[in-house]
Amino acid sequence: MNAISELFLEGNIICMSILTLLLACLFLAAWKAPAWVRSIGLIALASGVLSGLYGIRQMFDYLQTVGETAPAVLYGGSKCAMTPVFYGLIIYIISLVIHLLQKPRI
Repeated sequence: MNAISELFLEGNIICMSILTLLLACLFLAAWKAPAWVRSIGLIALASGVLSGLYGIRQMFDYLQTVGETAPAVLYGGSKCAMTPVFYGLIIYIISLVIHLLQKPRI
């Protein structure tokens, strides 16, 4: 598997699919509805943070049932929980760049 698909699977396939759909909507909005670009970016950022919090909650549920666990498992869970947050942040940054490029010139 390549690195992109591994990151996609690491970050929960449902959440990453939603974020990818938001990215596609962002590019479509840049072409058809420029006023929505920044709003779609904010939705992607909020969805990424919400997905990351959900991943952290799943990690805590696992720790509650198992009890003591190795630090490597904790670090791996934290890494997986942060993947959708980074993806949502990247989508938000892309929306800001598109928004800046679409602003009328003075």
